Amino acid sequence: QVQLVESGGGLVQAGGALRLSCAASGRAFSSFLMGWLRQAPGKEREFVSAISGGGGLIYYRDSVKGRFTISRDNAKNTVYLQMNSLKPEDSAVYYCAAAPGFWLTYYSDYNKYNYWGQGTQVTVSS
Repeated sequence: QVQLVESGGGLVQAGGALRLSCAASGRAFSSFLMGWLRQAPGKEREFVSAISGGGGLIYYRDSVKGRFTISRDNAKNTVYLQMNSLKPEDSAVYYCAAAPGFWLTYYSDYNKYNYWGQGTQVTVSS
């Protein structure tokens, strides 16, 4: 079992920055593929970024490349999402999620993530 708790969301103006954190409890954190996904009102949940267990493989959706940076600290059982140059279209509830490492090639498929945090709201005003 893995429990995930996100923090760091909030209201920011366009062009601003936020850093999301996700603290995990449970064993074998470093074996999990960790992802950030988001869901805006009336839209489907979508992949944002993912990082492999050891941190050597990182993935982003095209619209956030160059603006968002995912990282993890396995000693602290924490994954981060640094979001810079935020745009109004980035507004959503952001979820941290964990998947067994063997689902690595399915990093963008939210159905493969079986542990989820409660979500944190990110609102970007224009």
